[in-house]
Amino acid sequence: MLNVTRTKRRYIAAAGFILLAAATALLLYAWNRPEDVPASTYTNPVFEPVLADPAVLRGDDGYVYAYGTEDDWGDGEGSRIVPVIRSKDMTEWEYIGEAFEEKPAWKDGGVWAPDVVNYNGNYYMYYTMSVWGDQNPGIGLAIADSPAGPFVDQGKLFVSEDMNAYSIDAAFFLDEGTPYLFFGGITSGIFGVQLSEDGRSIVGDKFQISGVGYEAPYIIKRGGYYYFFGSAGACCEGADSTYRVGVARAESIKGPYLNKAGTDINYADGDTILGGYFPADETQPFVGPGHNSVIIDDNGDDWIVYHAVDAGYPKFGHGATRRPLMIDKLIWDEGWPSVEGAVPGTGEKEGPAFARGR
Repeated sequence: MLNVTRTKRRYIAAAGFILLAAATALLLYAWNRPEDVPASTYTNPVFEPVLADPAVLRGDDGYVYAYGTEDDWGDGEGSRIVPVIRSKDMTEWEYIGEAFEEKPAWKDGGVWAPDVVNYNGNYYMYYTMSVWGDQNPGIGLAIADSPAGPFVDQGKLFVSEDMNAYSIDAAFFLDEGTPYLFFGGITSGIFGVQLSEDGRSIVGDKFQISGVGYEAPYIIKRGGYYYFFGSAGACCEGADSTYRVGVARAESIKGPYLNKAGTDINYADGDTILGGYFPADETQPFVGPGHNSVIIDDNGDDWIVYHAVDAGYPKFGHGATRRPLMIDKLIWDEGWPSVEGAVPGTGEKEGPAFARGR
């Protein structure tokens, strides 16, 4: 009887241990499952006074970083050469400084439209060097070992004369281990080119993915399709800015990229998913949204990150268009992304979700 009792006790203890382990596992799952990741709230704009042409990424330290075009913020401090901001939730941002300790010197001009990616164990920034009206802008590369920088310039990658295409607004995309860079302007169309494995030079010939009318390309891949985001219209005319974001998709990284009607955007427009309010007023103040990035939160939702113009405060005192940072959720329906109302969100909204402790 004693041996039977001891055996029963062992079974009971073992069963209790298994039940405890199972309960712990269920609690951990409940704690970490995506639907339990808390969402923040936000009101556009999420950062002021300006962060134009924003690039965004999640750093290995858990912060979300955003980088913008060189701009004079009108505060007497002069131009910020690629301002860097960061956030834990994409709704409250802190300015942490400039990306460069020394401005790239291989060409005269401003440092515009950075795209920053985590690649080859470092942070690569592809950026534009240009001035207004420049007929030969170019794209350079800088590298850092931290998303906060400082980024060390590696020099010119190419200029427009090298590519026989207007070379601004670089966007990096890694496709099954092969790196590509997309670039282009409204007057020439959007192009892609393969990069070398180290990301420091181009391989082969460029290929065209859109006709004239778009700039600021951005590529993501979802559900077997490659999605092109591009900006059209006037970016920097203050309250008269007509910037807007169009979308098309392809089954190959090299295209053809088709709109919903099935027409190649080399010959037609993409589908506009984000435009301005016309006419703007106090309740609907934003015009000229565009030059976007996309980031995924911890619930797996996509967020479009872009700049826009507040028609009530469209320019700095020195005359430059003031373009604060905006975010909105991308809504997916039958394989196509959209933004609610196809306009910048106003009022308080539910924001991105990020895991506890990040």
